[in-house]
Amino acid sequence: MSEIKTQQSKGSIVCVGLGMILGSHIAPLSRQFIEQADIVFMSATDGMTEAWIDSMNSNSHSLQKFYAEGKDRRISYQEMVEAMLNEVESGKKVVAAFYGHPGVFAWAGHKVIELAKSKGYHGHMEPGISAEDCLYADMGIDPGRFGAVHTEASQFMLYQRHVDDTAYLILWQLGFVGDLSMSKYATDKASRKLLQELLIEYYPSNHEVAIYESPMLPTETARISWFPLNQLSEIHVEHFSTLVIPPASSKIIDQNMRIKMQKLEK
Repeated sequence: MSEIKTQQSKGSIVCVGLGMILGSHIAPLSRQFIEQADIVFMSATDGMTEAWIDSMNSNSHSLQKFYAEGKDRRISYQEMVEAMLNEVESGKKVVAAFYGHPGVFAWAGHKVIELAKSKGYHGHMEPGISAEDCLYADMGIDPGRFGAVHTEASQFMLYQRHVDDTAYLILWQLGFVGDLSMSKYATDKASRKLLQELLIEYYPSNHEVAIYESPMLPTETARISWFPLNQLSEIHVEHFSTLVIPPASSKIIDQNMRIKMQKLEK
């Protein structure tokens, strides 16, 4: 027990979210963690964001160096975790700053906290504004109205699922769709065509869907491009593009359950 307490007093890891828009979305507490850290690791989308983080803490290091074309991203993520954990074990207050939310499509953040805790070090996560949050705001969607199902696009294709077409279906990382190797940074029309064919099994071919891309800078606006589902393979996408599929059918009340619920009110 004393050994664990000693370790906890020496090193720590906090994963914070930067939000999506440079300088606008970061929470004061997350900024404070960055400023007071012994070392900061950053996973940002551009050099401007990295320079901004460096202005808050000069001992900042980019995690982008672990990526490489043709390299399995799972290897890159593991290397990121090892780099961060090494600094924790050396007794430093470590902060990992991820764009968006540090735990959304960010395996490394969850894993480094898990491993640090298993070794007796302090670790926790501070949430950030994610692309999902921006999507709801920019597209005027309230997930509580119809419901919303979120999944990664390739995962949606690979596994058998029950699709509820009365709710929104939101598929993330559309630009990586169909890449089982996790080594590509863009996939082709053939991959999107395969997804298109799968979706048409559940939705009308002319069902209106949208590509959503959150703005990254205060001067940018969101991309919201509507088109018929049967044109998905022809639409230009980025690796961070999201496919938004609105409900195609109306909700149907379960009358038996409704009667049971009404009885509880008497």
